[in-house]
Amino acid sequence: MIEVRPSEQMRDLGVVQYGAPVLAEPARSFDLPAEREAAEQVIEKLFIAMERIRQVHPFAKGMGIAAPQIGITWAAAVVRPADPAAPPVVLLNPRVTERSDETDEQFEGCLSFFDVRGLVPRPLRITVETTTLDGQTVTTTYQRGIARLIHHEIDHLDGLLYTARMRTGTDVIPVEQYRQTGRAWTYE
Repeated sequence: MIEVRPSEQMRDLGVVQYGAPVLAEPARSFDLPAEREAAEQVIEKLFIAMERIRQVHPFAKGMGIAAPQIGITWAAAVVRPADPAAPPVVLLNPRVTERSDETDEQFEGCLSFFDVRGLVPRPLRITVETTTLDGQTVTTTYQRGIARLIHHEIDHLDGLLYTARMRTGTDVIPVEQYRQTGRAWTYE
């Protein structure tokens, strides 16, 4: 039997892969509430893609997907926290407005190049400003794991991949090597 590489599996599930120009471009913001219908359609497509991916791969630490990862150039992303009881976080026009000086370094993966994992330093706390469908601005503070997931997705909307956040001289590792570490994100 031929083993399908994780990145090929994600591509087959509709996830745009590393090297595609859409992943390197900043996404365009919605004019809300005027473009509410477009935003609702993008959010629906993100949830459908996320569900399709979750059918094939478990995400114990939570997961997120940004619109550019499904070939859509709008500033929208959805994050499912690690806690299955927690509601998903919908991000429209998100912007990090504050970040803690305190950081930690954890391994991250990306649906757009799922064959590797990288050690990424991120703030332990971020404050994010988003826009609601009716055009209101909402500010929320996130901590630890959910902050990491959300920051990762906002980076996608800014045209950045997590490798841009890795320390100089640090390389990604093959997913097979990562699996052998058996480590989930931990916070003291």
